[in-house]
Amino acid sequence: MAAVLGLIIGVVVGVFVRPDIPVAIQPYLPIMVVAALDALLGAARAYFERRFSDRVFIISFFANVITATLLVILGNQLGVGSQLQTAVIVVLGIRIFSNVSAIRRFIFRG
Repeated sequence: MAAVLGLIIGVVVGVFVRPDIPVAIQPYLPIMVVAALDALLGAARAYFERRFSDRVFIISFFANVITATLLVILGNQLGVGSQLQTAVIVVLGIRIFSNVSAIRRFIFRG
């Protein structure tokens, strides 16, 4: 519950404060958001399956964001940044849809 409350507060503060994002981070921000969304939906799925752990969520959240960002940075260094970025988006997208599907099945099954 604290994580959801923190997320809501963070979104509200971000909307009203409108922070300036450094130019060096801007190309990687979409990947970071998708990776964070994957971790958030994975946590929601774990919650519905009664196996949620806040420690696992925090580690998963930061590990997803850092790993996805580092993969895209590596791709940029190798000259294949857009291809690796697409690959990361596809993989995380599959995981997101899988988690949403599991959550939907749980909700409608009762």
